[in-house]
Amino acid sequence: MLGEPSAFCRGTLRPAVSGRRLSGVGTLLNRCVVFSHGKDAEPWGSKIVALAARAREQGYAVESVDYRGIDSVEARLDKLLAACAGLPAAPVLVGSSLGAFLAAAASRRVAAARLFLMAPAVDLPGLPVLPEMAACPTTIVHGWRDEVVPVDKGIALARAQHATLHVVDDDHRLHASLPRIVEWFGEFLR
Repeated sequence: MLGEPSAFCRGTLRPAVSGRRLSGVGTLLNRCVVFSHGKDAEPWGSKIVALAARAREQGYAVESVDYRGIDSVEARLDKLLAACAGLPAAPVLVGSSLGAFLAAAASRRVAAARLFLMAPAVDLPGLPVLPEMAACPTTIVHGWRDEVVPVDKGIALARAQHATLHVVDDDHRLHASLPRIVEWFGEFLR
């Protein structure tokens, strides 16, 4: 849909989906958002598409790592670290569910500029212990009715990281709250 997403973060300018040039073109070499999708999601699912559009409007380049077909958390983390290697500036890492775990786990190693985590899958059976995260501005969004990752996990992570926390009346996918999340994300990137 968007061509090779990694080209955006490395400064290759391409038309946006609508055919118009990206706004804030001069900043593309210096500001990049790297998205990580959840376990059974896709790299350009509805949340990432909506958030990527907002990031582009604000002059950010975007990349979404494709983890499909990779079952190992460690292999997914390696792929995220490789995607961030060589970026011209510290990335903003964004993730949902397992993707939020990956963004948090990679944050210190890639010197993330910021973290935006949705329904972060942390402190769950079968997942590794979350390594120390980067000390950077962090926002966490979690749904009260999350049936996959209990909201208490997101609250505890926000407390430990001194993060901004938005708890919404939504489930794990957070689709009903997407318009509000996009607005929060836009404010977060300012």
